[in-house]
Amino acid sequence: MCVCWVIVKLTVQVKLLPTPVQAAALEATLRACNEAASWADGVAFEKDMKRNFALREHTYDQIKARWNLGAQAAQHVIKKTCDAYATLRANLRAGNLGRPGSKRYRRATEKPVTFRPEAAQPYDDRMLSWQIAQRRVSIWTVSGRVKDVAFTASPEQLATVELYRKGESDLVCRDGRWFLLATCEVPEAEPNAEPVDFLGIDLGIVNIATTSDGEIMAGRELNRMRARERTLRTKLQRKSTPSAKRRLKKRRRKEARRARDINHKIAKHVVAEAERTGRGIALEELTGIRERVRLRKPQRATHSSWSFDQLGAFIAYKARKAGVLVV
Repeated sequence: MCVCWVIVKLTVQVKLLPTPVQAAALEATLRACNEAASWADGVAFEKDMKRNFALREHTYDQIKARWNLGAQAAQHVIKKTCDAYATLRANLRAGNLGRPGSKRYRRATEKPVTFRPEAAQPYDDRMLSWQIAQRRVSIWTVSGRVKDVAFTASPEQLATVELYRKGESDLVCRDGRWFLLATCEVPEAEPNAEPVDFLGIDLGIVNIATTSDGEIMAGRELNRMRARERTLRTKLQRKSTPSAKRRLKKRRRKEARRARDINHKIAKHVVAEAERTGRGIALEELTGIRERVRLRKPQRATHSSWSFDQLGAFIAYKARKAGVLVV
């Protein structure tokens, strides 16, 4: 029997259902952790000390005392700070923030990194424990340990978290709703090294994906929705009344959620078809297309909102789980 040790890293999102008292404790915790992280960022920037152990010597005791954080939380705050600078360095090397000396490059490098008051905070197993059967978590806060925080998730998500959760989970607040993002390491199915053929996928804007079998997964509905959202956003921004601003805030992320849902459905269908027919998947390579293509102004918004990279990533990880080869 062949045992497969290759894993696929997934993030499973579960929704927390805290009481008002529990929600207040969670909010105070996020704010304290992110204030501490922003302060540590300033120290790291001033002293040019962006490695974990070096920065810990100058910030650990102050973070614990000033913000009333536990030992594990203080260490996660420092690690989050160092990770932010590591991400910044990677983006600078990749040219994602413009050329050295450009306005965007200088804006990114001439001041410390800062964190939003409700930015995500990582939790390890010492700070967070799961009771999957009861759909409850016990979580550390600055007010002490908060027990019996209810959460909800689909049966598939619950099974994945129970069987494969490993490592840290992130506490996230979005528009007043609370989530835990659990890291799971799911075993990868043994890939079919010699598929009988390949299912080719051509990516586009009008038709999001077209297969070599002639099946078209049209983006007409998504494009209409995006155009409608853009028009509505423009009207509300011009109006700029308190009620218009409230409506803008309520509708934000709606377009992104809809596009993500459609991409998940397309990826699931493509992988299922390839698995059923014993074929691999051949994806069109579009890396760098935004830099290569010049567009007229009316076309820029449509082209910029084209989420081909997200669809490709969804197909790739779903294919790995199913043991389907992707090229």
